[in-house]
Amino acid sequence: MSNRTMNPIRPFTMFCCLALVAAIVPLVSAQVSTIPSPNNQNLSLRSVPNGSRMKFQGVVMSRDADTFTIRDRSRADYQVLINENTSIKTNGGFLRSGKKYPVTDILRGLIVEVEGRGDSQGQLVADKIRFNESDMRAAITSDTRVSPVEENQKAMSGQMDELYSIAAEARQQVTAVNERVSALDDYDVQANVAVTFRINSAVLSPEAKQQLDDFAAKAESAKAYTIEVAGHTDSTGSEAKNFRLSRERADAVVQYLAVYHKIPLRRFVTPMGYGKTAAVADNTTPTGRAQNRRVEVKMLLNRGLNQQSQTSRPQP
Repeated sequence: MSNRTMNPIRPFTMFCCLALVAAIVPLVSAQVSTIPSPNNQNLSLRSVPNGSRMKFQGVVMSRDADTFTIRDRSRADYQVLINENTSIKTNGGFLRSGKKYPVTDILRGLIVEVEGRGDSQGQLVADKIRFNESDMRAAITSDTRVSPVEENQKAMSGQMDELYSIAAEARQQVTAVNERVSALDDYDVQANVAVTFRINSAVLSPEAKQQLDDFAAKAESAKAYTIEVAGHTDSTGSEAKNFRLSRERADAVVQYLAVYHKIPLRRFVTPMGYGKTAAVADNTTPTGRAQNRRVEVKMLLNRGLNQQSQTSRPQP
């Protein structure tokens, strides 16, 4: 028999393989579907199959109380759910022990790596969130508008050019639509309080604690809310000292509400210290300076979710 005689089994095997691939491809592509974004009509979120484990890198596009939206390098958007078990750390250096961060520090424009499983809502429930320390510093700087986004991108070394352009696009969208949580277009102020401090002090007085107790009682019955905390000082002292002191005052308020009233940290927007830049009274008088040594606390309700809740209630 000639060596050129074709093995009759080989064509049949190839045909079976092609048929198997053709059957698998629709099943794989059907695993990820598109769902509308509840908070941003311009985003189309990809649904993560329930129970599927995923790990990907991308840029934080938007942030809410319990969730944030991430866009990966293929420009697909996913909704990530944060809970009490989510581990948030920087990428490890020596012995791979990265620095831990609270959930409040997940900022728009931050490049992160997320690992978790899909839930029944199509969200990715995050087990781990990792990022570089340099990216966190760049995101904080951009979020407070201290320097242009382009300079921040140059400072973010070792990242892919594609991620740079996506981060710039995210920042431009935030600026264009003014998505800061205190914007009245998106949020309603449900409750607010301003607690004051003694000179050069970030310690809560008994009166301030009572005011925060009353504020926390209102949060117990609220849903879909976010808490914004802003610290301020009077005009005495250096600029650097005032920025540091105002942030310490804001942190003291967050700690009191989280520890003594069990308000989850994911409900807080990253606390901010504004130093002496936002005075509400005359700094040339003792009374005015006392009013300026304050922390403003606001409970914000997502307007879209609040209206949806009201319309879904049965009419009497």
